[in-house]
Amino acid sequence: MSKLAADAAAFKQSLHRTDYTSWHSQPPPLASAAPAKGGASSSKGGAKAKAPVADTNGNPGGAPGAKKKAAKAKPDQPYSQPKDTGSGQNINTQLIYALQYLKEHYGPNRLQDIAISTSTALDTDQVLLEKFRNHEKVKWDQKTGLYEYKHDFAVRNREQLLTEIKRYTINKSAGISIRTLKDAWKEAPTHIEELEKEGKVYVLRTAKDGQMKTVFWNEMSEENEPDDAFDIEKEFRDMWAELKAPDEVDMIRQLVAAEMKPVSSEALPPPVAKGKKGQKKPRQRQRQAKITNTHLKGEIDLSRDYVPGQ
Repeated sequence: MSKLAADAAAFKQSLHRTDYTSWHSQPPPLASAAPAKGGASSSKGGAKAKAPVADTNGNPGGAPGAKKKAAKAKPDQPYSQPKDTGSGQNINTQLIYALQYLKEHYGPNRLQDIAISTSTALDTDQVLLEKFRNHEKVKWDQKTGLYEYKHDFAVRNREQLLTEIKRYTINKSAGISIRTLKDAWKEAPTHIEELEKEGKVYVLRTAKDGQMKTVFWNEMSEENEPDDAFDIEKEFRDMWAELKAPDEVDMIRQLVAAEMKPVSSEALPPPVAKGKKGQKKPRQRQRQAKITNTHLKGEIDLSRDYVPGQ
């Protein structure tokens, strides 16, 4: 064999022994490939294949280019709305929380219950307690030690609601705000609507959305009529029903015949005279302005002879 043929045979043999697994053009093994029987697959050289290792993101096989997916937390409420974490440390803030609790819970309340429910130092801070007792909206019973909110109206049922509306309308000649009654009794708006349907009260509503604004007592309802009301006889009712108003033209004639002056025949101011079309209005002569300082004419020329400062 020649030297050239031997070199060619050696080159072909070296090509068969070349390992292509380290080349970048060789695709990586799929992570989902099932292992061969016996628990591991063997290569040509008899080496056991290694199991794919998961990367730091939890992706099997450690494939390059895997995108990271970070789960975003979805808050229950927007960050701009802070949570109510307590009643604060300021004494005035704690006082507002205590008053709000007393306003929402009708009837007498114990001091310890108010302090625990509002997380305030109402039972330990003497300054806060004095402010709470001396507040104009707080009613304190010294015998029982109970506290109650002073509402503008003492309303707890339907009868008391109608009584307060009637009393306020008669004494003040005005209506009561729906918001004020709602603060005194939460169910007041519902009963006011029922009283309105029964004709016992009048309700003023807003023009924009029709919400109830003010309530008045209806003095002309059937239940409010007195027993000794004046009764008109049937004869006068029939005479009133037989009366008919005449037409507009006949009305003026009958008023004139009865020597009465109708409103429509009152003397009107004389109309302003208007000129005919195409007729020119007389031109007013302009008055000539009077010339003053005529005694200085020919003697002094103010534009030349006047010297400032003299």
